Amino acid sequence: MRQNDPVPMKLFRRTFTPREFRIVAYAALVVCAVIVFSGAAVRLTGSGLGCPDWPRCNGTSFTPELSTHTLIEFGNRMMTSVVAIPCLLAVWMAWRRRPFRRDLLLIAGLLPIGVASQAVWGGFTVIFDLAPGWVIMHFLLSMLLLIACVALVWRATFEPGARPAARDKVSTWSVRALAVLGFVSLTGGTIVTAAGPHAGGAGTGDVVKRITWHGPGDTLSWAIERHSTTGTILGLSAVVIWFLVRRRDKDPLLMRAMTAVCVLIACQGAVGILQWENALPPGLVWVHVVLATVTWIALLTAVSAAGRIGEATRLAPPPEPAPAARELAPSR
Repeated sequence: MRQNDPVPMKLFRRTFTPREFRIVAYAALVVCAVIVFSGAAVRLTGSGLGCPDWPRCNGTSFTPELSTHTLIEFGNRMMTSVVAIPCLLAVWMAWRRRPFRRDLLLIAGLLPIGVASQAVWGGFTVIFDLAPGWVIMHFLLSMLLLIACVALVWRATFEPGARPAARDKVSTWSVRALAVLGFVSLTGGTIVTAAGPHAGGAGTGDVVKRITWHGPGDTLSWAIERHSTTGTILGLSAVVIWFLVRRRDKDPLLMRAMTAVCVLIACQGAVGILQWENALPPGLVWVHVVLATVTWIALLTAVSAAGRIGEATRLAPPPEPAPAARELAPSR
C-alpha cells in the first residue's frame, strides 16, 4: 500500500487476515438465519400482504402506512438490505484475503446471488397473493442459501490440510442421508404452514390460496400426519447415526454436531406436540420455525464435519528442523 494513496484507495487495497474473514463469514450466516425468523413472523402475524405491491409498498418505497401489518412486512423487506451487507463484504474480503483462497471466493459469491434471488422471489410471492407454491419455495430458497453460509464458515475455519479425510465412509454417507431427510422434513413443515390456519395474509383481511390436495377440510390433517411421520423417522435416524458415529468415526467435532442435531430434533418434537394440543398458536409455530432453521444449520455442520470421501489431504506434517538443529540432534 503506497503512503500517498487517498483513504478510499487505501481501504480498497486493504488485505484481510483469515480471522477477519472468518468473522464476516459468521456474520453472513447469522443474518441469513435471522431473516428466516423475520419472514416467519410476517406470515404468522398475517402480514404477508401488508405491502400488497412490489417493489414499492402501497405505492411508496420509503414511507409505508403506519399500520402494524404494513410495518411488519416493510421491515422484513428492509432486512434484505441488512443481509446483503455482510454477504457482499464476504465476497470482497475473500478476494482481498491473504493468503488468497479460490474456494472461499467461489462460495462467497453465492451469497449475494442467493440474497438477490430471495428478494425477487419474495416479490413474486406478493404479486401472486401468497400462492402456496411461491411461499414454499421462498422458504426453501432460504434453506439453500444457508448451505452456502455454513460451507463458507466451515472452510474459513480450517485451512487446507488442517483436517484429515473422512475417517469412515459409512458415517459420512449416513450423515449426508440424514441431511437429505432433514430437507424433506423442512419441506413437509412448509407444506403444513401453507395448508394451515396461518395463510400469511389473514391480518390484512386478504383471502389467500391454501393447499387443498385432499379437500379444504382434510389437507391440514393430512399434511400434519405426514410431517409428523417424517419428523419421527428423522429423529430415530439421528439417534441411530449418533451411535454409529460414536462407534466408527469418533471425530469429536462430528460427535458434537450430531449431539446438537439430536437435542434440537427432540426439542422440535416437544414443540410440535404442544402446537397440536393448542391448535397451532402463532407463537409456538414461530418457535418451531426457529428450531427447524437451527436444526438445519446443525445438520449442515455435521455434514461438513463428516468430511469428504476420497479427499487426499491429511494433517499438515510438522516443519523440518533447521540445519543447525539437525546437526545437534543425537545420532541413533
